[in-house]
Amino acid sequence: MKVAVVGATGMVGEIMLKVLAERNFPLTELIPVASERSVGKTISYKGEDYKVVGLADAVAMKPDVALFSAGGDTSLEWAPKFAEVGTTVVDNSSAWRMDPSKKLVVPEINANELTKDDKIIANPNCSTIQLVMALAPLHKKYKMKRVVVSTYQSVSGTGVKAVKQLENEIAGIEGEMAYPYPIGRNALPHCDVFLDNGYTKEEMKLALEPQKILSDTSFSVSATAVRIPTAGGHSESVNVEFENDYDLADVRKLLSETPGVIVQDNTDTNTYPMPIYAHGKDEVFVGRIRRDETQKNTINMWIVADNLRKGAATNTIQIAEYLIENKIL
Repeated sequence: MKVAVVGATGMVGEIMLKVLAERNFPLTELIPVASERSVGKTISYKGEDYKVVGLADAVAMKPDVALFSAGGDTSLEWAPKFAEVGTTVVDNSSAWRMDPSKKLVVPEINANELTKDDKIIANPNCSTIQLVMALAPLHKKYKMKRVVVSTYQSVSGTGVKAVKQLENEIAGIEGEMAYPYPIGRNALPHCDVFLDNGYTKEEMKLALEPQKILSDTSFSVSATAVRIPTAGGHSESVNVEFENDYDLADVRKLLSETPGVIVQDNTDTNTYPMPIYAHGKDEVFVGRIRRDETQKNTINMWIVADNLRKGAATNTIQIAEYLIENKIL
């Protein structure tokens, strides 16, 4: 099992290597891949050193699977080249997500749609993954009509430059800016670029990707995405209107029985999800579950997950694990 990690020296790539090791992924050969400026560097995996190679060399090595986290342009150019030599690509960028010929996969929800013909598989947006993990079982039982979500997203979702900006601001150091404004002691209602409709790309990902993952356009999602000065972990305030009424105890039971979801919901003990506790974990945490008293069949929830793990690296690796376990690779 030859595995290429494309973008191995980046923030998500480093987490991918960590998660591969933690989960004892059954690889026999690791191929760390990065841009030309990183070629020749050494990375460590399970106590062994590996030389970083370029994309062309990696394609020539014909890996069984390539886990991509190197940006949309790189994915658009190189994923098809890997696929041509028989490699199955699991891509973390937004490049292929809404391509009708590509599957958009959260393993707990729709991995059963994957076949040997799927040589390029898209990993959803980090905020989408944690949202649909909580919504999927509820939609199945109560049928969603409309979802309104506001996100509180970590600077780590932007990348190393943004994390450094926050660290510099905390330390009182002037440095390179990832955002058009300070992020420390601030909240920016601006994730990704603005589109003609006034929404950002991030907000439209949240609107469209859940419909594709759940293979259902009967519900709608309206999103506002906000960047906040947390170092890791995304949070979401979610309001869901259902076709059918629900019982709160049943909702909590249903979510607590959902693989990959942990319910933290006890206001008597101030128990609720927070990014500081989600850090380094692969589960999606749900709390503050309560009835919307202004509208029938409607619920409020608070959803938190580590955006670099379940929101990116872990979900990608879980897709690859599914392919292996089900002999699709």
